[in-house]
Amino acid sequence: MYSKKPPFDITTGILEQVAVIAELVGHVNATAGLSANPMLRRTNRIRSIYSSLAIEQNTLNLDQVTAVVNGKRVLAPPKDIAEVKNAYEIYEMLDTLDPYSMDDLLDAHAVMTRGLVTESGCFRSRPVGVVDGQGNILHLGSLPDYIPGLMQELLTWTRDSDCHMLIKSCVFHYELELIHPFADGNGRIGRLWHTLLLTQWKPIFAWLPVESIIHDRQEEYYRAINTSNLMAESTCFIEFMLSAIRQALEEAIQTAEAPENPQQLRWHRIEQYLHHHDSITNQDVCSILQVSASTANRILSALAGEGKLLKFRKGKNWAYRLP
Repeated sequence: MYSKKPPFDITTGILEQVAVIAELVGHVNATAGLSANPMLRRTNRIRSIYSSLAIEQNTLNLDQVTAVVNGKRVLAPPKDIAEVKNAYEIYEMLDTLDPYSMDDLLDAHAVMTRGLVTESGCFRSRPVGVVDGQGNILHLGSLPDYIPGLMQELLTWTRDSDCHMLIKSCVFHYELELIHPFADGNGRIGRLWHTLLLTQWKPIFAWLPVESIIHDRQEEYYRAINTSNLMAESTCFIEFMLSAIRQALEEAIQTAEAPENPQQLRWHRIEQYLHHHDSITNQDVCSILQVSASTANRILSALAGEGKLLKFRKGKNWAYRLP
C-alpha cells in the first residue's frame, strides 16, 4: 500500500495552510511562553488528555481529569479513571518515543490500554469493523495478517518521505485509523502519534492542545475521516487537521496576547465553536469552557444581552446562535 506513498493530493489550500501554520508557530514561540511556563504546559497537557479521551466517550470532565492527574480521589467509573492515568503516563513519555519505531508504537499502546483491553501492546488478532451510532458499518479495518506489514510500511514512508511534516503527520493519523491495527485505542493512539510527529518538527506541539480543537469539532473530524474513506485518499482529512492545528495556534496566541480579559477569551471560544456549528447549548459551553452549568448559563445570558447571541428554543431546551 505504501511502496510509493499513501494516496492523497497536495492542494493549493493545503500548501497555504502549511505556510500560515509555519508563520503562526513562530508567533507562538515568540509570544505564548509555552517553553518557559511549566504551569501552562501542564494545563495544556491535561486539556489534551481530557479532550482525546472525551472523544472516545470517557465521562470525566476537565476538573475530574485534573484531580486524577494530581493524585486525588474521584467518584467515577474505574475504567474511565484508568484511561486518564494511562493517557497521562504515555503523554509524559512523549520525549522518549521514537515516532518511526514499531516497538515504541506498541509500547505506547500497552501503556495507553493497560488493564483495559485483552490485546494491549499488540496488534489485533481478529477482523474488525467501525460502525456508526445506528450500527451501520462505516469501515472495515485491514485483515489481521496484513497489519504488521502495513504498519511497518507506513512508519517507513513517514520517516523517509520528503513531504512536509505537517502533511506527513496528518497522513499517518488517517492511515492508522484506516488500518485500525488495534482491538481498541486506535483513535487515542492516532492522536498521540500525530502530536509526537509534530513535536519532531517543532517541540512546541508537545504542549499545544490540538486534541481540544478536535473535540470541539468532533463531527467534522469524523466526517473528514468518512469522506476520505469514500474518496479512498486522505486529502480531506489533511485539510481538516491542518485547519484544527491552525486554530489551536491562533487560540494560543490570543490567550497569550489577552490574558487580562477572560470574558473576551470565552467569547472567542464560543464564536469559534459557532463557526462550525449552527447553535450552542449550555451543555456545550460547559464542555468547551470547562465551567459549571450555572456559570455557562450566566455567560450565555450575558452574551445574549449584549446582542452577540440570539436565544431560541431547540426541542425542549434553550439554545443560542449568532445573529
